[in-house]
Order: sequence, then C-alpha cells, then structure tokens
Amino acid sequence: MGKQLSWGGLIRLRGMVIILGVALIGYFGVLGEGNMFSKQKVLEVERKLSHLRKPAVKSIQSEDGDLIDCIDIYKQPAFDHPALKNHTIQMAPSYDPTKETESTMTKFERLERKRNQQSSMMVTQPWKKNGSCPEGTIPVRRIRKEDLLRASSVEAYGRKKHSSSRPHVLHESSTSHSNRTVNVQQANHSKAILLTEGYRYNGAKGDIKVWTPNVDFDDDYTTSKVCLINGPYWAFESVESGWAVNPSVYGDRQTRFMVYWTVDGSKKTGCFDLTCPGFVQTSHEIALGAAIYPISVPYGLPYEIIVYVFKDPVTSNWWVQYGEKINIGYWPPELFMALRVHAEAVEWGGEVYSARVGTNPHTKTGMGNGNFPDGIFGDSGVIKRIRIHDNSAELKFPEWVETYADEFNCYDVDYVSDYLEDPEFYYGGPGHNPKCP
Repeated sequence: MGKQLSWGGLIRLRGMVIILGVALIGYFGVLGEGNMFSKQKVLEVERKLSHLRKPAVKSIQSEDGDLIDCIDIYKQPAFDHPALKNHTIQMAPSYDPTKETESTMTKFERLERKRNQQSSMMVTQPWKKNGSCPEGTIPVRRIRKEDLLRASSVEAYGRKKHSSSRPHVLHESSTSHSNRTVNVQQANHSKAILLTEGYRYNGAKGDIKVWTPNVDFDDDYTTSKVCLINGPYWAFESVESGWAVNPSVYGDRQTRFMVYWTVDGSKKTGCFDLTCPGFVQTSHEIALGAAIYPISVPYGLPYEIIVYVFKDPVTSNWWVQYGEKINIGYWPPELFMALRVHAEAVEWGGEVYSARVGTNPHTKTGMGNGNFPDGIFGDSGVIKRIRIHDNSAELKFPEWVETYADEFNCYDVDYVSDYLEDPEFYYGGPGHNPKCP
C-alpha cells in the first residue's frame, strides 16, 4: 500500500498550490471573461485608460448599460493630440451650415424636408432618459477595461482594421457553389456605396435609415454613413459619420451613432468617436458612440438620423452636424494634409468588415438591415436627401453619381431616380446566402 498524506501534508500542499496560483496570476496578469491576460497587456490597458478617462463633473447611468461621463470641455481627450496642445475651441460654425435657399427648393422638397425633420426628432439616445450634461461639459461614453483587454491591440483600439495596400482580388475555389472572382478594393472590407467625385467638396449630407443588422463575429462590424475622402486608396484621408454595430469597439451589438477619421487609410491613425485624440466635441447633448433608438423595423416607421459633415470656410474645421440642429464638434485641420483644403470624393452607403469577406464561407454580417436593396417598400438600407456642398452657396444634389458594390452577390446597390424629384439610394445585403456562399 502506498503512503497516505497526513493532514499537515495536505495543508502544506494546498498552501503551495495557492502560492503557485498567485505567482502565475502575478506573472500572466488577470483573468477576465475566461481569458488570461498578460501583465504587460494589463499595464498597457491601464495606461490607455488613464489618457482616455478624464475626471467627470457628473456621471449618468444609461438603461442600456453605458456610463456617460460629463467631462469639462477643456479637458476632453482631443487635447492629448500633439498637434492640438494649444488649440482654441471653436464653439460654433462661422456660418449657417443648413442653408438651402427657398428659391432653389420645390414645394415637394420643402414638404419632404419638414417630414424628415419630424421623423428625425423621434431618434434619440437612451442615456438622456436618466439625465443630461450641463453646459460647459461634453458627454463621453466611458470605455470599459474589459473592452480594451479584449482588443487584439491596445494601441489600435478604436481604429478600423487596416487592409492590404492594394486592391484585393480573391479567386474562390472550385468547390464553391458558384465559381466567381471577388474584387474588393480593400482586403476584408466590402462596400456598397453611391459615389461622386471630380469636384472640390466641402460638405456632404444624407438622411440615413437606422437599423440593427446581424453581426456574425465579435471582430466584424457594419456601418452606414456619409464619408468625405481625399488621397490615394492606400493612404487616404477621410472623415465620416453615421451609425455602426461594432462589438470590438463597443462590446455589444447595439446600433450606435459614430464618427470616424483617418489620415493614412487607418494604418496607424484615426479612430471611432473619442477613442483617440483628434475630434473636438462642443455639444453637451449627443454622446459619440452611444446607442440610438428607436430602430426601424420592417414595414414600420422609417426612423432616420440626419448627418451633415462640412468644412468651415473660415477655420477649415470639419464639423459634424446631427439632426439639422446640433453641431456636435469637429476635426481641426491640423490633423490633415489633403483634407485641409477639400475632399475629392464623397461616399454614401454601407461598409462591412470581416476576415471572412471574400472567402468561402462568407461572413453572415449584414449591411443595412441585412436585406438586399428594396426600392419599393424601403425594407433595406436607404439614404435620402443626398446633398453635397461645393463652391456654390447652397447644398445641392451632386451633378454626377455612380453606384459601386465590392460583392454584389453579398451586398448590392439600387439608385432610384426615375419618377422621383429627389433620388434615393438603397443598399445592403445579408452577406452569406446561396449566391454568396
């Protein structure tokens, strides 16, 4: 018979196991959501949070789980950017950005504008049910430690996943249901957009229908937006605004109001909302990255957000306006090179990111509401009242537009202009389906 451990031996063994466990945790870091994180990553996360989280004058708990901090406007994250150390805040645009002269608008356009304004008033953010931020502060969605720990790169948290430096061509294997060549301009990104280019653009606007499409994997995301661009495809500068479902940034699958910028095609710069220094917020009414509601449902009321991104002619700041009345804030020209002058192209529509874009099986992450374009009943992604601001005095519909889809069997487009005084753009799709295996 083998020897049996005495009670004293068992106690000593248990103590050794506890000491070993403490030592391992001290070496590797902390345990969170079933994952062990290195001590180095924990330190990186704490360092990042110390920059992103500013002292709050007031905090508001939202019913959807978000915590909104009311931060002193002069202590916001933007001023951690080296180019903005001595920046003077522009509290409001230097001119009326919504100028559409009555003489250039038809009766139908005036009625449509009034209807859209009334519809957009119904779209708000849940956190506002429980309080508001005082003037002189800005509402900032608090970034959670677990969101940063879950990120593949703490340094790149909040930035779009970078794609290859050239248009990506994928040839599906002969075992797929339909032999096809997939052409995507950026690897792992699939767009379905309305595009205009060829002029100097100082602003762009659109009424974007709000949905909550399916997002297949935690690293996938889907957006619907208005975007202004300048520069080559491998290192473009852009500013955009709209809504997104992005679990890797927000930690859930809610539809959220967002802004985004980059100066190098998201290689090393740019981010969503206030997850990095850059965007200067001035409004105390809208929290970037916070959820929006109500959400559209099939054949129900068409809930929309009205987004306008425009360049101030005096300061060259790129402003974001929400709902035709709230000027949220801006990107200063110090962040850019080409966009200091103007944009050379504008995009309206949707974008899906996934490592399974262009692969077999394709991601099931949806664009719009996950349906293909529906110009009859509007049961898909749709953007209306499409406008640009060039060198003329007022907003106007672009003189030239074209549609583009990276993967038309997965996400398609439909530009409807016949029999309409104001053309409309429908887009979207389910991703994986019999035509997109």
